[in-house]
Amino acid sequence: MSGTPPPFTADDYKARMDRAAQAAADAGLAGVLVAPGPDLVWLTGYRPPATTERLTMLVLAAGQDPVLVVPTLEAPDAAEAAGAPALTLHDWTDGKDPYAATAPFLDASGRFGISDNAWAMHLLALQKELPGTSYVSLTDALPMLRAVKDAAELERLTAAAAAADMTYEEIKRVQFEGRREADVAAELAHLLRQCGHEQVDFTVVGSGPNGANPHHEAGDRVIERGDMVVLDFGGLMHGYGSDTSRTVHVGEPSAEEQRVHDVVRGAQEEAVKAVRPGIACQDVDRVARAYITEAGYGEFFIHRTGHGIGVTTHEPPYMIEGEQQTLVPGMCFSVEPGIYLPGRFGVRIEDIVTATEDAGRRLNNTAREMAIVH
Repeated sequence: MSGTPPPFTADDYKARMDRAAQAAADAGLAGVLVAPGPDLVWLTGYRPPATTERLTMLVLAAGQDPVLVVPTLEAPDAAEAAGAPALTLHDWTDGKDPYAATAPFLDASGRFGISDNAWAMHLLALQKELPGTSYVSLTDALPMLRAVKDAAELERLTAAAAAADMTYEEIKRVQFEGRREADVAAELAHLLRQCGHEQVDFTVVGSGPNGANPHHEAGDRVIERGDMVVLDFGGLMHGYGSDTSRTVHVGEPSAEEQRVHDVVRGAQEEAVKAVRPGIACQDVDRVARAYITEAGYGEFFIHRTGHGIGVTTHEPPYMIEGEQQTLVPGMCFSVEPGIYLPGRFGVRIEDIVTATEDAGRRLNNTAREMAIVH
């Protein structure tokens, strides 16, 4: 595996904040309000305590210096964040009104984009403090804010995908038959960390009929010979996500199982081939869905074809009917068609793909043919 990439600098974070402020202005917004969560980490490098109910809010507006409103007791940590030199920190003390402290930095009659994971109590209190303001979620207002990755981000996503690939190569060697799904899932999590992930987000192990549930939680079912097993796993490495799926079989598959797997593999291949700048996200979904429908399994493809990935494993853009956002170079997203036969088995094959100047490039590169495990 490659070494740790260099950290993002204050200049990197300043460029992101400037871009977000300008994007808001271009969208007719007075600014952007960012609560703790992935948007705040991406924009500033600051990750406040997850358990606090105290208001922390980044205020970005074109023509105005970025301001981070923080509780006084957390201000020292905020000042150590990589993006802090590009910010003005404004702290408030327990017992004081944090919304009154934030109000001077907001246009009292403005419409603001606000991060999706902002607490309702904070949003409602801001509206009460500034009744002339209105708000729209960032996913609706600026869905492409984090979607286009620069070279440093692509480096991290590529490394995370390579680590997930290494994990898959290792998990194929372990014993499946006679073990609980939860035991294999635990092994997947261990391997992800061993291969460099600092955070494991999910380890789906869906054996036999459980594979027909795309988000099955690995449980106590004992994997049997003859089972199809859906493996879907990922997490964060160097702060960026991995997400890959492969479907393996314990012993030799039946002719029907092989056919279903071949259909999913074909759909995934055609969808990846369709990726290029200028096409709409929904077109990637349409290609995969048409292939599966033509094979007679359309009603059993029950989820979107893909989702964006970056500092979180699921983020815009989404490869789904109705999403007319066009692909541009640097976008990274999953391509993961599946077929799920209730009460019997499921198949999913997933790679992370990035749009290049003229096509799409897979970040995951393990074999997509059905692997036989023991």
